[in-house]
Amino acid sequence: MKVFSNAGPLMALCKLGQLDLLYRLFGRLRFSTSVYQEVVIRGSQRGYPDAVLIKLALQRKQLVVLDVIYDDLPSDIASLPIDAGEKEAIYLATRVPNSLVLLDDLKAREEAKARKLAVKVTIGVLVQAYRNSLVTLGEIDTIFEAIIANDDIRIASGLCRGVLKQLKSEPRNHKD
Repeated sequence: MKVFSNAGPLMALCKLGQLDLLYRLFGRLRFSTSVYQEVVIRGSQRGYPDAVLIKLALQRKQLVVLDVIYDDLPSDIASLPIDAGEKEAIYLATRVPNSLVLLDDLKAREEAKARKLAVKVTIGVLVQAYRNSLVTLGEIDTIFEAIIANDDIRIASGLCRGVLKQLKSEPRNHKD
């Protein structure tokens, strides 16, 4: 399965020190030139550590940038009321059967689902990492607390607490 991402999940996972989970879960993750411009170019200009982490992952070939010419987007995608990176992630995912697109923005997720795409949010990536035993429940607890404490990560604290409560109630086959 090929996985495509918008900037939001990449930046959030970088801020949490969990970018490597994407590669461990999905192999190479792909994103568009607009996302690259947002997270690497503009991020570097603003001195964001996320930009450096993304560059390193690109050098390690864990992430791949795909050239997307915005003017080549189909009109039904180009006209969507969402950001360019979200449009391009949706476009890329529509071109590959059985792909997954990572999007945190509600409107972008709705548009992707309307196109019958599989969608996952940042929290969903973290839950999958936990369920695949890549992180422990204690680590998930710490990561969710970091999300709640970080104003730069726009994920609702109530969602974090609700998901953590659900995970704590699930039976586990191993100790955390």
